[in-house]
Amino acid sequence: MCFTREYIAMEKKTEDQKLMHSFSGKDRSSSKGLSMQVVVAFLVMILLGVGSGYALAAKNNPPVTAASTNNVSKSSIQSGQSYGVSDTSTYKDTAEGTLQAGGIDGEGQYHLVRSGGPSQDVYLTSSVVDLSLFVGHKIKVWGATQTAQHAGWLMDVGKVQVE
Repeated sequence: MCFTREYIAMEKKTEDQKLMHSFSGKDRSSSKGLSMQVVVAFLVMILLGVGSGYALAAKNNPPVTAASTNNVSKSSIQSGQSYGVSDTSTYKDTAEGTLQAGGIDGEGQYHLVRSGGPSQDVYLTSSVVDLSLFVGHKIKVWGATQTAQHAGWLMDVGKVQVE
């Protein structure tokens, strides 16, 4: 085979090229810029995640009916009227009885007296409805069952209907 000088020089030049390069000070400056971009991108993603989570949580809060207990007095309570959250998908459990003040061993602030004796009482709390307005009334409640240590049934009430 006949090789020209240019071909041999080109072949030698290719052999001298290294497969791995060491990073010098010049290369590190570009890597700092890249790492700063990664940090900024990471912070932007965190802010977008928190912002979208906040927006979705605010959007999914159940609406309170016009007949909430904020502007209701004890004397204006009427039979058949509902108070509290209109969306009962969050508060799926129901119970009926006469509302009395008092819980059991620190659980619940009120309780529903139902037929069958004290073992059938439902102990109630609520951050949505002011249950004090309904003491002495026969009511139906919608709520979410909570774990309890002493109460047979502890419920967080979201909606009340006066019977």
